[in-house]
Amino acid sequence: MTENARSAAGSEAGDGIVEHRKLIVAGTGIAGLTAAIYAARSNNDPLVFEGDEPGGQLTLTTEVDNYPGFPEGISGPELINDMKSQAKRFGAEVENGVLETVRDDGRPFRVELTNGDVYAADAVIAASGASARTLGVPGEETMMGYGLSTCATCDGAFFRDEKIVVIGGGDAAMEEASFLTRFASKVYLVHRREEFRAEDYWIDRVMEKVDDDEIELLLNTEVTEIHGTQEEGVDRVTMVRHPEGHPTAKLDDPETEEFDFEAGAVFYAIGHTPNTDYLADTGVEMDAEGYIRTKGGAGGGQTETDVPGIFGAGDVVDYHYQQAVTAGGMGCKAAIDADEYLESLDRTSAEAGESAAAESDD
Repeated sequence: MTENARSAAGSEAGDGIVEHRKLIVAGTGIAGLTAAIYAARSNNDPLVFEGDEPGGQLTLTTEVDNYPGFPEGISGPELINDMKSQAKRFGAEVENGVLETVRDDGRPFRVELTNGDVYAADAVIAASGASARTLGVPGEETMMGYGLSTCATCDGAFFRDEKIVVIGGGDAAMEEASFLTRFASKVYLVHRREEFRAEDYWIDRVMEKVDDDEIELLLNTEVTEIHGTQEEGVDRVTMVRHPEGHPTAKLDDPETEEFDFEAGAVFYAIGHTPNTDYLADTGVEMDAEGYIRTKGGAGGGQTETDVPGIFGAGDVVDYHYQQAVTAGGMGCKAAIDADEYLESLDRTSAEAGESAAAESDD
């Protein structure tokens, strides 16, 4: 079906549908753009919506040293822009837009954007990523990507022999603090309470490194400001401490102590929020945190969800690895799975047409 035919079909269907597409991809991070490249090469004419964080978390990374094929490294925004150009070269369309809802009570899917535009889609790849949770403190916006990071495995090696501050109290914070001891002169783990909420395994790992003087715990403490420049990076943070914890809620308490702390880097490890709200009213199964559950396993169809025709890829599914290269692999799988699904639709449609023609001849 040509684009004009799709538009005409949408108009005839009513409901304010702007256009009918074979495939819509939500997200322009590594997973979404990889899916777009593969889908376009398979002649599935993907329409890719950028979302409210175009390019995803990688655009916050000034230097990507661990993506295969770039021995000298590449900046996150440059990698995203190159992949976007590659997807467009094969015929993918990339547009600004944020998905508001997907309705799966009929076929094709009804996809509505936050601006009110409505599209019909035969298949949808959810690759809208997960947003790292932040503190919202002064200096955060300026220093993100310049000494402030949300990914230790991505950026830790840039801060060798620096004092590194890790913020958080869960499994992710324990794991990242442990990992960063490979590079830091010392890691300072900042937590707003006395007790951690991580599993005992990770707490034990951290405490071993505390005993080895590789990690120091700053408990009942919170960071209230990040200082530095984009040219020179982070140089210090302002913290507050209260003996009973949660000091930012007790700033007027005379027991609350404020102090500056020298640091060369800060890593947030306070969790991620998957961008999956637009699937809330579908039959797509998600875990308690909102991450999409996919079929997984071996063989084809690993990115399938509980709703035939909706596929998941990247950080909306993967809350563990969260690496650019793993997201790219999942985007590739999702495009291949979607292609097989769309081919099955074409076969079913052709068989139905042949059956109708045979009945007409009778």
